[in-house]
Amino acid sequence: MTSASIPASEIQPALAEPFSPRRKTALIIGSGIGGLSLGIRLQSLGFNTTILERLDAPGGRAYQRQVNGYTFDMGPTVITVPQFIEELFALQRDQARLSAPDFPNGGDPAPTERPHTEKYVKLVPISPFYRIYFDDGTFFDYDGDPQRTRAQIKALAPEDLSGYEQFQRDAGAIFERGFLELGYTHFGDLPTMLKAVPDLLKLDAVRTLFSFTRKYFQNPKMQQVFSFETLLIGGNPLSVPAIYAMIHFVEKTWGIHYAVGGTGALVRAFVQKFEELGGTMRYGAGVSEIVTEKEGRQPVARGVRLEGGEELSADIVVSNGDWANTYLKRLDKKVRKVNSDTRVKLSPQSMSLLVIYFGFRDDPERPLKLRHHNIILGPRYEELLREIFGKKVLGQDFSQYLHVPTLTDPALAPAGHHAAYTLVPVPNNASGLDWAVQGPRLVDRVMGMLDDRGYIPGLRSRLTHLDYVTPDYFEQTLDSHLGNAFGPEPLLAQSAFFRPHNRSEDVTHLYMVGAGAQPGAGTPSVMMSAKMTARLIAQDFGIHPEIVG
Repeated sequence: MTSASIPASEIQPALAEPFSPRRKTALIIGSGIGGLSLGIRLQSLGFNTTILERLDAPGGRAYQRQVNGYTFDMGPTVITVPQFIEELFALQRDQARLSAPDFPNGGDPAPTERPHTEKYVKLVPISPFYRIYFDDGTFFDYDGDPQRTRAQIKALAPEDLSGYEQFQRDAGAIFERGFLELGYTHFGDLPTMLKAVPDLLKLDAVRTLFSFTRKYFQNPKMQQVFSFETLLIGGNPLSVPAIYAMIHFVEKTWGIHYAVGGTGALVRAFVQKFEELGGTMRYGAGVSEIVTEKEGRQPVARGVRLEGGEELSADIVVSNGDWANTYLKRLDKKVRKVNSDTRVKLSPQSMSLLVIYFGFRDDPERPLKLRHHNIILGPRYEELLREIFGKKVLGQDFSQYLHVPTLTDPALAPAGHHAAYTLVPVPNNASGLDWAVQGPRLVDRVMGMLDDRGYIPGLRSRLTHLDYVTPDYFEQTLDSHLGNAFGPEPLLAQSAFFRPHNRSEDVTHLYMVGAGAQPGAGTPSVMMSAKMTARLIAQDFGIHPEIVG
Protein backbone atom coordinates (compact mmCIF):
# COMPACT_ATOMS: atom_id res chain seq x y z
CA MET A 1 0.00 0.00 0.00
CA THR A 2 1.82 3.06 -1.20
CA SER A 3 -0.20 5.35 1.05
CA ALA A 4 1.22 3.68 4.16
CA SER A 5 4.47 5.59 3.75
CA ILE A 6 2.85 9.04 3.92
CA PRO A 7 3.34 10.62 7.36
CA ALA A 8 0.03 11.65 8.89
CA SER A 9 1.40 15.16 9.50
CA GLU A 10 1.85 15.67 5.76
CA ILE A 11 -1.70 14.79 4.78
CA GLN A 12 -3.46 17.88 3.44
CA PRO A 13 -7.03 18.33 2.25
CA ALA A 14 -7.46 18.32 -1.51
CA LEU A 15 -10.53 19.24 -3.51
CA ALA A 16 -11.99 16.50 -5.65
CA GLU A 17 -11.34 17.36 -9.27
CA PRO A 18 -14.48 18.11 -11.27
CA PHE A 19 -15.26 15.14 -13.46
CA SER A 20 -18.46 16.24 -15.19
CA PRO A 21 -20.34 19.42 -16.13
CA ARG A 22 -22.87 18.23 -13.55
CA ARG A 23 -22.58 16.27 -10.35
CA LYS A 24 -22.67 12.53 -10.84
CA THR A 25 -25.44 10.69 -9.06
CA ALA A 26 -25.30 7.44 -7.11
CA LEU A 27 -27.92 5.06 -5.76
CA ILE A 28 -26.99 2.69 -2.93
CA ILE A 29 -29.32 -0.24 -2.29
CA GLY A 30 -29.36 -0.90 1.46
CA SER A 31 -28.37 1.12 4.52
CA GLY A 32 -26.18 -1.34 6.36
CA ILE A 33 -22.91 -0.14 7.84
CA GLY A 34 -21.18 -0.81 4.51
CA GLY A 35 -23.75 1.16 2.51
CA LEU A 36 -23.72 4.10 4.92
CA SER A 37 -19.91 4.16 4.98
CA LEU A 38 -19.81 4.23 1.18
CA GLY A 39 -22.51 6.92 1.06
CA ILE A 40 -20.36 9.16 3.26
CA ARG A 41 -17.35 8.51 1.03
CA LEU A 42 -19.24 9.19 -2.19
CA GLN A 43 -20.54 12.48 -0.83
CA SER A 44 -16.96 13.44 0.00
CA LEU A 45 -16.00 12.60 -3.60
CA GLY A 46 -18.62 14.97 -5.00
CA PHE A 47 -21.45 12.59 -5.88
CA ASN A 48 -25.09 13.22 -5.09
CA THR A 49 -26.00 10.00 -3.32
CA THR A 50 -29.32 8.48 -2.33
CA ILE A 51 -29.49 5.43 -0.08
CA LEU A 52 -32.56 3.25 -0.62
CA GLU A 53 -33.65 1.18 2.37
CA ARG A 54 -36.38 -1.43 2.20
CA LEU A 55 -37.06 -1.29 5.96
CA ASP A 56 -38.56 1.61 7.92
CA ALA A 57 -35.24 2.58 9.54
CA PRO A 58 -31.53 2.30 8.73
CA GLY A 59 -29.05 -0.43 9.58
CA GLY A 60 -29.97 -3.54 7.61
CA ARG A 61 -28.52 -6.35 9.71
CA ALA A 62 -27.63 -3.63 12.22
CA TYR A 63 -31.28 -2.61 12.63
CA GLN A 64 -32.23 -1.58 16.16
CA ARG A 65 -35.59 -2.35 17.76
CA GLN A 66 -37.25 -0.69 20.75
CA VAL A 67 -40.02 -2.47 22.62
CA ASN A 68 -41.49 -2.29 26.13
CA GLY A 69 -38.78 0.10 27.29
CA TYR A 70 -35.97 -2.15 25.98
CA THR A 71 -33.56 -1.34 23.17
CA PHE A 72 -32.18 -4.30 21.21
CA ASP A 73 -29.51 -4.27 18.55
CA MET A 74 -30.78 -6.87 16.09
CA GLY A 75 -27.37 -7.71 14.66
CA PRO A 76 -23.69 -6.74 15.11
CA THR A 77 -22.56 -5.66 18.56
CA VAL A 78 -18.75 -5.94 18.38
CA ILE A 79 -16.95 -2.79 17.21
CA THR A 80 -13.25 -2.93 16.42
CA VAL A 81 -10.70 -0.62 14.72
CA PRO A 82 -12.34 2.64 15.87
CA GLN A 83 -10.08 4.76 13.67
CA PHE A 84 -12.04 3.48 10.65
CA ILE A 85 -15.03 5.25 12.20
CA GLU A 86 -13.01 8.37 13.00
CA GLU A 87 -11.85 8.53 9.38
CA LEU A 88 -15.45 8.54 8.12
CA PHE A 89 -16.57 11.28 10.48
CA ALA A 90 -13.59 13.41 9.44
CA LEU A 91 -14.61 13.47 5.75
CA GLN A 92 -16.03 16.65 4.22
CA ARG A 93 -18.21 17.35 1.20
CA ASP A 94 -16.11 17.69 -1.97
CA GLN A 95 -13.00 17.55 0.14
CA ALA A 96 -11.82 13.96 0.17
CA ARG A 97 -8.44 13.69 1.82
CA LEU A 98 -5.29 12.60 0.13
CA SER A 99 -4.94 8.97 1.02
CA ALA A 100 -3.97 8.70 4.67
CA PRO A 101 -2.06 5.72 6.03
CA ASP A 102 -4.64 2.97 6.06
CA PHE A 103 -3.49 1.74 9.46
CA PRO A 104 -2.08 4.68 11.44
CA ASN A 105 1.08 4.17 13.46
CA GLY A 106 1.94 0.98 11.61
CA GLY A 107 -0.64 -1.03 13.51
CA ASP A 108 0.08 0.40 16.94
CA PRO A 109 -2.95 0.88 19.17
CA ALA A 110 -5.26 3.64 17.99
CA PRO A 111 -5.18 6.94 19.88
CA THR A 112 -7.88 7.26 22.52
CA GLU A 113 -8.79 10.73 21.28
CA ARG A 114 -11.23 10.66 18.37
CA PRO A 115 -12.42 14.25 18.06
CA HIS A 116 -14.63 13.78 14.99
CA THR A 117 -16.30 10.63 16.29
CA GLU A 118 -17.04 12.23 19.65
CA LYS A 119 -19.25 14.82 17.92
CA TYR A 120 -21.57 12.05 16.78
CA VAL A 121 -21.35 8.99 19.03
CA LYS A 122 -19.53 7.87 22.17
CA LEU A 123 -17.36 4.75 21.93
CA VAL A 124 -16.17 3.04 25.09
CA PRO A 125 -13.70 0.14 25.38
CA ILE A 126 -14.92 -3.24 26.62
CA SER A 127 -12.74 -5.53 28.74
CA PRO A 128 -12.52 -8.42 28.72
CA PHE A 129 -13.33 -8.69 25.05
CA TYR A 130 -15.21 -11.92 25.73
CA ARG A 131 -15.73 -14.21 28.69
CA ILE A 132 -15.56 -17.69 27.18
CA TYR A 133 -17.37 -20.35 29.20
CA PHE A 134 -16.53 -24.01 28.71
CA ASP A 135 -19.02 -26.78 29.27
CA ASP A 136 -17.35 -27.84 32.54
CA GLY A 137 -18.08 -24.42 34.10
CA THR A 138 -14.58 -22.96 33.82
CA PHE A 139 -14.07 -19.78 31.83
CA PHE A 140 -11.38 -17.77 30.06
CA ASP A 141 -11.41 -13.96 29.97
CA TYR A 142 -10.17 -13.13 26.50
CA ASP A 143 -8.53 -9.72 26.17
CA GLY A 144 -5.50 -8.04 24.69
CA ASP A 145 -3.20 -8.31 27.70
CA PRO A 146 -0.51 -10.96 27.07
CA GLN A 147 0.32 -11.29 30.76
CA ARG A 148 -3.27 -12.01 31.80
CA THR A 149 -3.60 -14.37 28.86
CA ARG A 150 -0.47 -16.27 29.91
CA ALA A 151 -1.71 -16.48 33.50
CA GLN A 152 -5.02 -17.98 32.40
CA ILE A 153 -3.36 -20.45 30.04
CA LYS A 154 -1.08 -21.49 32.90
CA ALA A 155 -4.14 -22.15 35.07
CA LEU A 156 -6.23 -23.98 32.45
CA ALA A 157 -3.69 -25.52 30.09
CA PRO A 158 -0.08 -25.09 31.28
CA GLU A 159 1.11 -27.45 28.54
CA ASP A 160 0.18 -24.76 26.00
CA LEU A 161 2.23 -21.84 27.32
CA SER A 162 5.08 -22.34 24.85
CA GLY A 163 2.58 -22.92 22.04
CA TYR A 164 0.95 -19.60 22.84
CA GLU A 165 4.25 -17.79 22.33
CA GLN A 166 4.69 -19.47 18.94
CA PHE A 167 1.09 -18.70 17.99
CA GLN A 168 1.63 -15.04 18.85
CA ARG A 169 4.68 -14.94 16.59
CA ASP A 170 3.10 -16.68 13.60
CA ALA A 171 -0.40 -15.21 13.83
CA GLY A 172 1.23 -11.80 14.25
CA ALA A 173 3.09 -12.29 10.98
CA ILE A 174 -0.19 -13.15 9.25
CA PHE A 175 -1.72 -9.98 10.70
CA GLU A 176 1.19 -7.88 9.43
CA ARG A 177 0.91 -9.22 5.89
CA GLY A 178 -2.77 -10.07 5.61
CA PHE A 179 -4.28 -7.05 7.35
CA LEU A 180 -1.79 -4.21 7.61
CA GLU A 181 -0.32 -4.70 4.12
CA LEU A 182 -3.08 -6.36 2.09
CA GLY A 183 -6.12 -5.13 4.01
CA TYR A 184 -7.28 -2.64 1.38
CA THR A 185 -6.17 -4.59 -1.68
CA HIS A 186 -9.06 -5.23 -4.06
CA PHE A 187 -8.37 -8.55 -5.74
CA GLY A 188 -10.07 -7.69 -9.00
CA ASP A 189 -7.82 -9.81 -11.17
CA LEU A 190 -5.86 -13.02 -10.82
CA PRO A 191 -2.36 -11.48 -11.11
CA THR A 192 -3.04 -9.28 -8.07
CA MET A 193 -3.88 -12.34 -6.02
CA LEU A 194 -1.00 -14.42 -7.36
CA LYS A 195 1.45 -11.79 -6.11
CA ALA A 196 0.25 -12.41 -2.56
CA VAL A 197 0.11 -16.21 -2.72
CA PRO A 198 3.82 -16.97 -2.05
CA ASP A 199 3.81 -14.95 1.17
CA LEU A 200 0.56 -16.50 2.35
CA LEU A 201 1.91 -19.98 1.66
CA LYS A 202 5.10 -19.15 3.53
CA LEU A 203 3.03 -17.94 6.49
CA ASP A 204 0.94 -21.14 6.39
CA ALA A 205 -2.13 -18.93 6.08
CA VAL A 206 -4.05 -21.09 3.61
CA ARG A 207 -4.51 -24.21 5.73
CA THR A 208 -7.71 -24.22 7.80
CA LEU A 209 -7.79 -22.04 10.90
CA PHE A 210 -8.55 -24.90 13.27
CA SER A 211 -5.70 -26.97 11.83
CA PHE A 212 -3.41 -23.94 12.20
CA THR A 213 -4.49 -23.47 15.81
CA ARG A 214 -3.91 -27.15 16.68
CA LYS A 215 -0.25 -26.74 15.67
CA TYR A 216 0.25 -24.61 18.76
CA PHE A 217 -2.33 -25.76 21.30
CA GLN A 218 -2.85 -29.29 22.58
CA ASN A 219 -5.66 -28.52 25.01
CA PRO A 220 -9.14 -28.46 23.39
CA LYS A 221 -10.07 -25.40 25.44
CA MET A 222 -7.22 -23.35 24.00
CA GLN A 223 -7.97 -24.65 20.50
CA GLN A 224 -11.48 -23.25 20.91
CA VAL A 225 -10.39 -19.93 22.46
CA PHE A 226 -8.08 -19.16 19.55
CA SER A 227 -10.38 -20.26 16.74
CA PHE A 228 -13.99 -19.39 17.65
CA GLU A 229 -13.97 -15.77 16.42
CA THR A 230 -14.67 -16.56 12.77
CA LEU A 231 -18.12 -17.76 13.82
CA LEU A 232 -18.95 -14.09 14.47
CA ILE A 233 -18.41 -13.37 10.76
CA GLY A 234 -20.09 -16.50 9.44
CA GLY A 235 -17.02 -18.71 9.08
CA ASN A 236 -16.53 -22.29 10.19
CA PRO A 237 -13.17 -22.55 12.03
CA LEU A 238 -12.79 -26.02 10.50
CA SER A 239 -12.84 -24.65 6.95
CA VAL A 240 -11.91 -20.94 6.86
CA PRO A 241 -8.29 -20.26 5.87
CA ALA A 242 -5.79 -19.55 8.64
CA ILE A 243 -5.40 -15.96 7.44
CA TYR A 244 -8.31 -15.33 9.80
CA ALA A 245 -5.94 -15.88 12.71
CA MET A 246 -5.32 -12.17 12.22
CA ILE A 247 -8.67 -11.42 13.93
CA HIS A 248 -6.96 -12.11 17.26
CA PHE A 249 -4.42 -9.39 16.50
CA VAL A 250 -6.99 -6.94 15.16
CA GLU A 251 -8.78 -7.14 18.50
CA LYS A 252 -5.58 -7.24 20.53
CA THR A 253 -4.16 -4.19 18.73
CA TRP A 254 -7.19 -1.89 18.72
CA GLY A 255 -9.49 -3.40 21.32
CA ILE A 256 -13.22 -4.01 21.28
CA HIS A 257 -15.54 -1.07 21.70
CA TYR A 258 -19.20 -0.38 22.37
CA ALA A 259 -21.25 2.53 21.01
CA VAL A 260 -23.25 4.03 23.88
CA GLY A 261 -26.88 3.55 22.92
CA GLY A 262 -25.98 0.37 21.05
CA THR A 263 -24.77 -0.25 17.51
CA GLY A 264 -27.97 1.49 16.42
CA ALA A 265 -26.51 4.73 17.81
CA LEU A 266 -23.52 4.31 15.50
CA VAL A 267 -25.86 3.67 12.57
CA ARG A 268 -27.82 6.84 13.36
CA ALA A 269 -24.57 8.78 13.63
CA PHE A 270 -23.55 7.59 10.16
CA VAL A 271 -26.94 8.67 8.81
CA GLN A 272 -26.49 12.09 10.43
CA LYS A 273 -23.04 12.48 8.87
CA PHE A 274 -24.28 11.32 5.47
CA GLU A 275 -27.17 13.79 5.51
CA GLU A 276 -24.93 16.63 6.71
CA LEU A 277 -22.80 15.99 3.61
CA GLY A 278 -25.91 16.37 1.43
CA GLY A 279 -26.90 12.72 1.05
CA THR A 280 -30.52 11.55 0.90
CA MET A 281 -32.08 8.64 2.80
CA ARG A 282 -35.26 6.93 1.58
CA TYR A 283 -37.00 4.31 3.71
CA GLY A 284 -39.65 1.84 2.61
CA ALA A 285 -37.88 1.92 -0.75
CA GLY A 286 -37.23 -1.68 -1.67
CA VAL A 287 -35.60 -2.25 -5.05
CA SER A 288 -37.13 -4.82 -7.38
CA GLU A 289 -34.80 -4.35 -10.36
CA ILE A 290 -31.51 -2.77 -11.35
CA VAL A 291 -32.20 -1.09 -14.67
CA THR A 292 -29.57 -1.55 -17.39
CA GLU A 293 -29.19 -0.66 -21.02
CA LYS A 294 -26.81 -1.97 -23.65
CA GLU A 295 -23.94 0.33 -24.51
CA GLY A 296 -21.59 -1.32 -26.96
CA ARG A 297 -20.87 -4.87 -25.84
CA GLN A 298 -21.37 -4.25 -22.12
CA PRO A 299 -24.62 -3.49 -20.27
CA VAL A 300 -24.53 -0.32 -18.16
CA ALA A 301 -26.42 0.34 -14.92
CA ARG A 302 -28.80 3.27 -15.40
CA GLY A 303 -30.81 3.19 -12.19
CA VAL A 304 -33.32 1.08 -10.32
CA ARG A 305 -37.01 0.24 -10.25
CA LEU A 306 -38.61 0.26 -6.81
CA GLU A 307 -41.07 -2.34 -5.61
CA GLY A 308 -43.86 0.21 -6.02
CA GLY A 309 -42.97 0.76 -9.68
CA GLU A 310 -41.11 4.08 -9.40
CA GLU A 311 -37.95 4.35 -11.50
CA LEU A 312 -34.88 6.25 -10.38
CA SER A 313 -31.97 7.01 -12.67
CA ALA A 314 -28.33 7.43 -11.65
CA ASP A 315 -24.81 7.33 -13.01
CA ILE A 316 -23.85 4.46 -10.72
CA VAL A 317 -25.71 1.83 -8.72
CA VAL A 318 -24.22 0.10 -5.67
CA SER A 319 -25.72 -2.88 -3.88
CA ASN A 320 -25.23 -3.16 -0.14
CA GLY A 321 -27.77 -5.94 -0.22
CA ASP A 322 -27.22 -9.67 -0.29
CA TRP A 323 -24.77 -10.55 -3.07
CA ALA A 324 -26.62 -13.64 -4.27
CA ASN A 325 -30.05 -12.01 -4.38
CA THR A 326 -28.67 -8.86 -6.03
CA TYR A 327 -27.79 -10.99 -9.04
CA LEU A 328 -30.52 -13.63 -8.83
CA LYS A 329 -33.46 -11.27 -8.20
CA ARG A 330 -32.50 -7.82 -9.45
CA LEU A 331 -30.58 -8.36 -12.68
CA ASP A 332 -31.90 -10.03 -15.81
CA LYS A 333 -30.19 -13.32 -16.67
CA LYS A 334 -29.33 -11.93 -20.10
CA VAL A 335 -26.87 -9.39 -18.67
CA ARG A 336 -25.15 -11.87 -16.34
CA LYS A 337 -22.31 -13.78 -17.95
CA VAL A 338 -20.01 -14.17 -14.93
CA ASN A 339 -22.53 -14.12 -12.08
CA SER A 340 -24.89 -16.60 -13.68
CA ASP A 341 -27.64 -18.41 -11.81
CA THR A 342 -25.48 -21.53 -11.78
CA ARG A 343 -22.44 -19.80 -10.30
CA VAL A 344 -24.43 -17.94 -7.66
CA LYS A 345 -26.49 -20.93 -6.57
CA LEU A 346 -23.40 -23.14 -6.29
CA SER A 347 -21.62 -20.62 -4.06
CA PRO A 348 -21.83 -21.83 -0.42
CA GLN A 349 -23.59 -19.38 1.86
CA SER A 350 -22.68 -18.73 5.47
CA MET A 351 -24.62 -20.31 8.29
CA SER A 352 -27.65 -18.60 9.77
CA LEU A 353 -28.70 -17.71 13.30
CA LEU A 354 -31.39 -18.05 15.89
CA VAL A 355 -31.26 -14.83 17.92
CA ILE A 356 -33.30 -14.44 21.09
CA TYR A 357 -33.96 -10.91 22.39
CA PHE A 358 -35.04 -10.81 26.01
CA GLY A 359 -35.47 -8.52 28.99
CA PHE A 360 -35.40 -9.59 32.61
CA ARG A 361 -35.50 -8.14 36.11
CA ASP A 362 -32.24 -7.61 37.94
CA ASP A 363 -31.84 -9.47 41.24
CA PRO A 364 -29.31 -7.91 43.64
CA GLU A 365 -29.23 -11.13 45.64
CA ARG A 366 -28.11 -13.04 42.55
CA PRO A 367 -25.72 -10.67 40.75
CA LEU A 368 -24.76 -11.64 37.23
CA LYS A 369 -21.34 -13.20 36.77
CA LEU A 370 -21.58 -12.53 33.06
CA ARG A 371 -19.67 -9.91 31.12
CA HIS A 372 -20.76 -7.61 28.28
CA HIS A 373 -19.77 -10.24 25.65
CA ASN A 374 -20.00 -13.93 26.56
CA ILE A 375 -19.26 -17.04 24.54
CA ILE A 376 -20.92 -20.14 26.00
CA LEU A 377 -19.51 -23.26 24.40
CA GLY A 378 -21.37 -26.55 24.38
CA PRO A 379 -19.92 -29.98 25.12
CA ARG A 380 -18.96 -30.55 21.47
CA TYR A 381 -17.00 -28.23 19.20
CA GLU A 382 -15.84 -29.88 15.98
CA GLU A 383 -18.85 -32.20 15.77
CA LEU A 384 -21.30 -29.33 16.26
CA LEU A 385 -19.60 -27.24 13.56
CA ARG A 386 -19.83 -30.14 11.10
CA GLU A 387 -23.54 -30.46 11.82
CA ILE A 388 -24.22 -26.74 11.29
CA PHE A 389 -22.12 -26.18 8.18
CA GLY A 390 -21.91 -29.61 6.57
CA LYS A 391 -24.85 -31.82 7.50
CA LYS A 392 -27.12 -28.78 8.06
CA VAL A 393 -28.99 -30.32 10.95
CA LEU A 394 -29.85 -29.20 14.47
CA GLY A 395 -27.65 -31.03 16.93
CA GLN A 396 -28.37 -32.32 20.39
CA ASP A 397 -26.56 -29.34 21.89
CA PHE A 398 -25.55 -25.82 20.90
CA SER A 399 -23.11 -23.00 21.57
CA GLN A 400 -24.07 -19.35 21.85
CA TYR A 401 -22.90 -15.75 22.06
CA LEU A 402 -24.69 -13.98 24.92
CA HIS A 403 -24.68 -10.18 24.80
CA VAL A 404 -25.65 -8.22 27.93
CA PRO A 405 -25.08 -4.55 27.00
CA THR A 406 -26.89 -3.20 30.07
CA LEU A 407 -23.85 -4.21 32.13
CA THR A 408 -22.19 -1.28 30.33
CA ASP A 409 -25.19 0.85 29.32
CA PRO A 410 -28.15 0.53 31.76
CA ALA A 411 -30.21 3.01 29.71
CA LEU A 412 -31.06 0.23 27.23
CA ALA A 413 -33.58 -1.22 29.70
CA PRO A 414 -36.09 0.07 32.26
CA ALA A 415 -34.63 0.77 35.69
CA GLY A 416 -33.82 -2.43 37.54
CA HIS A 417 -33.82 -4.55 34.38
CA HIS A 418 -31.39 -5.94 31.83
CA ALA A 419 -31.66 -6.18 28.05
CA ALA A 420 -29.85 -9.09 26.43
CA TYR A 421 -29.69 -11.19 23.33
CA THR A 422 -28.26 -14.59 22.72
CA LEU A 423 -27.16 -15.73 19.30
CA VAL A 424 -27.08 -19.43 18.37
CA PRO A 425 -25.39 -20.52 15.10
CA VAL A 426 -27.74 -22.76 13.10
CA PRO A 427 -27.82 -24.08 9.51
CA ASN A 428 -29.04 -21.78 6.77
CA ASN A 429 -32.27 -22.59 4.96
CA ALA A 430 -30.63 -25.05 2.61
CA SER A 431 -31.38 -27.34 5.57
CA GLY A 432 -35.10 -27.45 4.81
CA LEU A 433 -35.84 -27.10 8.53
CA ASP A 434 -39.30 -25.82 9.44
CA TRP A 435 -38.49 -22.92 11.73
CA ALA A 436 -42.11 -22.40 12.69
CA VAL A 437 -41.73 -25.72 14.51
CA GLN A 438 -38.02 -25.80 15.34
CA GLY A 439 -37.71 -22.15 16.39
CA PRO A 440 -39.87 -22.28 19.54
CA ARG A 441 -38.33 -25.61 20.55
CA LEU A 442 -34.78 -24.29 20.31
CA VAL A 443 -35.72 -21.08 22.13
CA ASP A 444 -37.07 -23.12 25.04
CA ARG A 445 -33.91 -25.22 25.17
CA VAL A 446 -31.61 -22.19 25.10
CA MET A 447 -33.48 -20.19 27.73
CA GLY A 448 -33.80 -23.25 29.93
CA MET A 449 -30.08 -23.87 29.70
CA LEU A 450 -29.25 -20.27 30.73
CA ASP A 451 -31.48 -20.71 33.77
CA ASP A 452 -30.65 -24.29 34.76
CA ARG A 453 -26.88 -23.93 34.31
CA GLY A 454 -26.85 -20.76 36.42
CA TYR A 455 -25.77 -18.23 33.81
CA ILE A 456 -28.88 -16.22 34.69
CA PRO A 457 -30.36 -17.93 37.77
CA GLY A 458 -34.15 -17.87 37.89
CA LEU A 459 -34.34 -16.46 34.36
CA ARG A 460 -37.74 -18.00 33.62
CA SER A 461 -39.36 -16.20 36.56
CA ARG A 462 -37.51 -12.95 35.90
CA LEU A 463 -38.37 -12.64 32.20
CA THR A 464 -40.35 -9.54 31.21
CA HIS A 465 -39.87 -9.68 27.44
CA LEU A 466 -38.93 -12.35 24.90
CA ASP A 467 -38.81 -12.33 21.12
CA TYR A 468 -36.62 -14.10 18.58
CA VAL A 469 -35.71 -14.39 14.91
CA THR A 470 -34.81 -17.47 12.89
CA PRO A 471 -33.22 -18.00 9.46
CA ASP A 472 -36.62 -17.08 8.00
CA TYR A 473 -36.07 -13.49 9.21
CA PHE A 474 -32.79 -13.33 7.33
CA GLU A 475 -34.36 -14.79 4.20
CA GLN A 476 -37.64 -12.87 4.20
CA THR A 477 -37.11 -9.59 6.05
CA LEU A 478 -33.43 -9.05 5.21
CA ASP A 479 -33.69 -10.74 1.78
CA SER A 480 -30.66 -12.98 2.25
CA HIS A 481 -30.32 -15.98 -0.05
CA LEU A 482 -31.16 -19.16 1.89
CA GLY A 483 -31.38 -17.07 5.04
CA ASN A 484 -27.61 -16.68 5.32
CA ALA A 485 -26.56 -14.29 8.08
CA PHE A 486 -23.15 -13.17 6.76
CA GLY A 487 -23.10 -13.49 2.95
CA PRO A 488 -21.01 -16.07 1.07
CA GLU A 489 -19.22 -18.44 3.42
CA PRO A 490 -15.58 -17.29 3.87
CA LEU A 491 -13.93 -20.41 2.48
CA LEU A 492 -10.54 -20.31 0.78
CA ALA A 493 -12.39 -20.73 -2.53
CA GLN A 494 -14.49 -17.64 -1.67
CA SER A 495 -11.74 -15.35 -0.42
CA ALA A 496 -9.65 -12.63 -2.10
CA PHE A 497 -10.01 -12.88 -5.91
CA PHE A 498 -12.58 -15.65 -5.52
CA ARG A 499 -14.88 -13.58 -3.30
CA PRO A 500 -17.49 -11.46 -5.14
CA HIS A 501 -15.87 -8.42 -6.68
CA ASN A 502 -16.74 -4.90 -5.59
CA ARG A 503 -16.93 -3.84 -9.25
CA SER A 504 -19.40 -5.96 -11.18
CA GLU A 505 -17.86 -8.04 -13.96
CA ASP A 506 -21.22 -8.12 -15.77
CA VAL A 507 -22.55 -4.56 -15.69
CA THR A 508 -20.60 -1.31 -16.04
CA HIS A 509 -21.17 1.20 -13.23
CA LEU A 510 -22.63 -1.47 -10.94
CA TYR A 511 -20.75 -2.04 -7.69
CA MET A 512 -21.01 -4.13 -4.53
CA VAL A 513 -20.22 -3.15 -0.95
CA GLY A 514 -20.57 -4.84 2.41
CA ALA A 515 -20.42 -8.38 3.76
CA GLY A 516 -21.05 -10.02 0.39
CA ALA A 517 -18.11 -8.29 -1.29
CA GLN A 518 -14.38 -8.12 -0.59
CA PRO A 519 -12.92 -8.34 2.00
CA GLY A 520 -15.89 -9.94 3.81
CA ALA A 521 -18.20 -9.76 6.83
CA GLY A 522 -17.71 -7.99 10.15
CA THR A 523 -18.01 -4.30 11.05
CA PRO A 524 -14.39 -3.35 10.25
CA SER A 525 -14.44 -5.38 7.04
CA VAL A 526 -17.57 -3.72 5.64
CA MET A 527 -16.05 -0.30 6.34
CA MET A 528 -12.92 -1.48 4.50
CA SER A 529 -15.17 -2.69 1.70
CA ALA A 530 -16.64 0.82 1.43
CA LYS A 531 -13.18 2.32 1.01
CA MET A 532 -12.26 -0.29 -1.61
CA THR A 533 -15.42 0.41 -3.58
CA ALA A 534 -14.94 4.18 -3.32
CA ARG A 535 -11.46 3.78 -4.78
CA LEU A 536 -12.79 1.77 -7.73
CA ILE A 537 -15.48 4.37 -8.42
CA ALA A 538 -12.90 7.16 -8.20
CA GLN A 539 -10.75 5.32 -10.75
CA ASP A 540 -13.66 4.66 -13.07
CA PHE A 541 -14.77 8.29 -13.07
CA GLY A 542 -11.33 9.83 -13.42
CA ILE A 543 -11.15 11.33 -9.96
CA HIS A 544 -7.55 11.74 -8.87
CA PRO A 545 -6.59 8.23 -7.67
CA GLU A 546 -5.29 9.45 -4.31
CA ILE A 547 -8.49 11.31 -3.44
CA VAL A 548 -10.15 8.40 -1.71
CA GLY A 549 -10.16 9.55 1.91
